[in-house]
Amino acid sequence: MANMTHGLYDRHLKTELEDALVSARVVNLIGPRQTGKTTLVRDMLGTGQFVTFDDENILSAIEADPQGQLQSLITSAKGEPIIIDEVQRSKKIALTLKRIVDENRRMGQFVLTGSSNIFVSMEIMDSLAGRVQTIKMLPLSAAEINESGPCQLLDWAKASGEPGSLPNCQPIARDELIDRIIRGGYPEIRPLPERSRQRRYREYIDTIVDRDVADVMKIRRTDAMRRLVDQRAIRTGSELNLVELGEKVGLKRHTAADYLDILERLSLVARLPAWSSGETGRDVRHPKSHIIDTGIAAALRGLTASDFGLGKDQAPLGSLFETYVYTELLKSLPLQHDEWRLFHWRDRGGKEVDIVAENGNMLVGFEMKASSTISSSDFKNFHAFKAGPAKKWDFLGLVIYMGDQVLVFGDKLFALPVSMLSSFPR
Repeated sequence: MANMTHGLYDRHLKTELEDALVSARVVNLIGPRQTGKTTLVRDMLGTGQFVTFDDENILSAIEADPQGQLQSLITSAKGEPIIIDEVQRSKKIALTLKRIVDENRRMGQFVLTGSSNIFVSMEIMDSLAGRVQTIKMLPLSAAEINESGPCQLLDWAKASGEPGSLPNCQPIARDELIDRIIRGGYPEIRPLPERSRQRRYREYIDTIVDRDVADVMKIRRTDAMRRLVDQRAIRTGSELNLVELGEKVGLKRHTAADYLDILERLSLVARLPAWSSGETGRDVRHPKSHIIDTGIAAALRGLTASDFGLGKDQAPLGSLFETYVYTELLKSLPLQHDEWRLFHWRDRGGKEVDIVAENGNMLVGFEMKASSTISSSDFKNFHAFKAGPAKKWDFLGLVIYMGDQVLVFGDKLFALPVSMLSSFPR
């Protein structure tokens, strides 16, 4: 069991949340349901005026008189932060919050939690610039589960890129790694026995489709939305073809695109854009998409750890492993010293790099291999990338694999154990 405070996992975003309270008037903590947002803000702050819009009476009162109700909360809070849970359920609160924080410049007035961002219209976003800090909280990272510090792999690449400056990593057995991938990162669901865990993940998706989707957009076809989630679970880590996706779930292309946008706003699916050097070339510019949690992807596909035993089809493990590494990197982005963006790359000849992380003039390429062995052929796409569109960039290539050794395969080309993601010190 991970080191916990008051029975809770220690979350790496806690420091960022504390910093936001002294630098922004509104702190907006968004992310999927049941990742621990509410627990984090209540545990961290200790005090504050807490309300939840899951309470229909409170929600009705806010919708009837948002200005009056918020002013009442401000009076009773006596200067403490007002914590509003499930804030996305209100359709009227965003503009009211804007008016209040325009008049009062005090930092840390409101802490909002919700499954989607209520400040989505460009008019509101522009007018609240400098007043709201939005932080996205995703399911537990491997580092949080492992009681280690945040994954600083991208900072290492930027500062050094030398294997000698990497932390020592504890080997992780293949069975243990697969178990971690299959369990996923939802704090209350991952410890459950297999059958209960898979049922809870499927019920979780049903709840999102039946309830949270409606908070973002009223849709006519919840059955098609559910099929769309299933299709993205089957194809996690693959490129998006909206025409094909729409045909499979019974939707027109533009409707499938709208539904996928909703899933992204609810942080159930993440879109990975295609990287381009900006020069005319042979790049293919279709995004990939990943389910945000491998536990959900495995449950929706009915996959268990026993499905990856000796002699079994290992193909599904490859896509899950790629998604696992991608989501670990995604969770680490707010915790890096520098700002990084994630992409993928593929050319028309079929050469591809699973993930391309970009910062300034530096690119870090990631290829995932769901195996404990590695060879020079696993780096061939990096060579094509470096010689082609990335030739003017400072490039470092990493193959993440299931072995236990850091290996050098050329200038700035390394194989790293996947356990490196959860081996940086606290």
